[in-house]
Amino acid sequence: MQFIDQARITFKAGNGGEGIVAFRREKYVPAGGPSGGDGGKGGNVVLQADSNLQTLLDFKFKQLICAENGYRGGPNKCSGAFGNDVVLKVPCGTEVRHFQTGIILGDLTKNGETLIVAYGGRGGLGNAHYLSNRNRAPEKFTEGQEGEEWELQLELKLLAEVGIIGLPNAGKSTLISVLSAARPKIANYPFTTLIPNLGVVRKPSGDGTLFADIPGLIEGAAKGIGLGHDFLRHIQRTKLLIHVLDASSPDILQDLNVIERELFAYEKSLLRKPRILVLNKKELVSNNRQNEILQMLQKKSQKQVFSISAVMNDGLSLLLEKIWEELDN
Repeated sequence: MQFIDQARITFKAGNGGEGIVAFRREKYVPAGGPSGGDGGKGGNVVLQADSNLQTLLDFKFKQLICAENGYRGGPNKCSGAFGNDVVLKVPCGTEVRHFQTGIILGDLTKNGETLIVAYGGRGGLGNAHYLSNRNRAPEKFTEGQEGEEWELQLELKLLAEVGIIGLPNAGKSTLISVLSAARPKIANYPFTTLIPNLGVVRKPSGDGTLFADIPGLIEGAAKGIGLGHDFLRHIQRTKLLIHVLDASSPDILQDLNVIERELFAYEKSLLRKPRILVLNKKELVSNNRQNEILQMLQKKSQKQVFSISAVMNDGLSLLLEKIWEELDN
């Protein structure tokens, strides 16, 4: 399935049906009078969160979505039928913005939550509404109102509790593959991961926690360079970040600084999120070099640093214990 996390759509609600001019002329109704009915209300456009969806793919090739118009009124004071609403399913975590102003109209985070993004127009009035002592045979009616039309931006922000971040080829995909049942593409070259990968990791209690492997960030990602810029939004909702560093890197402090600068540049609050530093690929360096790197990272970050080998499944138990501890705080 293709991963689409942004879509720009014009939503058009239905127009209200027009009222009509009609008179009763039955043989045995001497005072028939006006009987034109009202038009029906136009349909709304409604977005509904669905936990079974993980992408906005259904909106990729749609530029305009319209609800049904209301129907015109009928004789004998019969009102026209309402136009049917259009209910569109979107993934949980979809944020809805007005495209031109950027104002957030809604944030659909819970399964079944709904948001009306365009209201249908009211139906017009038939001539029965204009009967008065001064005007016993009105021929006035009104047309229905036009439904609302808005150009909106849909943005999906994944609802993962734990986000795995780091430079390309740091071992993020390998880590999520050994912690969960996720099977991302893994290869020994940068930018193997082109989309976020999701995996459920079971706590000791049996509850599932959603992890997200965020495609590699690079320097300048917050300004639109590389793939990371497209997916930085997905770590905004996470409760905890796992920052993976490559033990075989020639300048690991620079690697740490690059990611921290990009988080700060994109949104300052991201650096205040709880974050666990993980030194991966420890099997590629000697014990002395590993201890040297750990001391440098701990001195620089003032945080405990976990040394693991995702590919060898080494050190993951201690890391998971720390993750559950942070999430429970």
